[in-house]
Amino acid sequence: DLRQHLESGGIKLVTMTHVSNVLGTINPVREFIREAHKQDCRVLLDAAQSVPHMPVDVQDLDCDFLAFSGHKMCGPTGIGVLYAKKAILEEMPPYHGGGEMIREVHLYESTWKDPPYKFEAGTTNIAGAIGLGKAVDYVSELGLRNMQVHEQELTEYAHDRLGKVKGITIYGPQNPRTKAGVISFNLGDVHAHDMATLLDEDGIAVRSGHHCAQPLMERLGVSSTTRASVYVYNNEDEIDRFVESVERAGRVFKV
Repeated sequence: DLRQHLESGGIKLVTMTHVSNVLGTINPVREFIREAHKQDCRVLLDAAQSVPHMPVDVQDLDCDFLAFSGHKMCGPTGIGVLYAKKAILEEMPPYHGGGEMIREVHLYESTWKDPPYKFEAGTTNIAGAIGLGKAVDYVSELGLRNMQVHEQELTEYAHDRLGKVKGITIYGPQNPRTKAGVISFNLGDVHAHDMATLLDEDGIAVRSGHHCAQPLMERLGVSSTTRASVYVYNNEDEIDRFVESVERAGRVFKV
């Protein structure tokens, strides 16, 4: 229980995931942030699975920090975004030194530029920043609310189709309207890596394994899952192909 941990004292920073990359669960982070602030704790929100898929308002959430990656929203790899409240950035010292982050340098003292520049020492990833900017423009033109509705419709369709497959187990929220466009599943005793291999033969890309969430796998009582996800460029025909491929795997492994 978050409240009990916070009241035990000694906690200065709480980090939490906005949307689960394994189950698609949309966590009630606004409530968690409010509880953390009651105990004078700052909150870092991992929004890698939410910012590319739905409208996110840092002012409304009142998070102190928020981070997300570029490659999950049509941008290049190797770049991401860290948001922080201005007052916090101003009081934080830089974590490494280099060009472009100093105002003055003397033999025994230095002064830093205003945020965010004091945290951006040296030559930054210029190409990555330009690429991410274009991705943000693209997503903004499509409209995050429109993208969210499209993903919810596809997720609902996929849940309905996949749920009818013999031997299937779908993990996480069962109401597709209350989750992000992620579906983790297992088919009978078929190992997730074997499932992913067969799907790959049919030209379907999924993720398999513990998804960097082994404690969650332990909680679910499995070693791994196969994870399918949808985005703005997917459609129902592709969902049909995906489900047909899962059914083929069931026949191959005699589930």
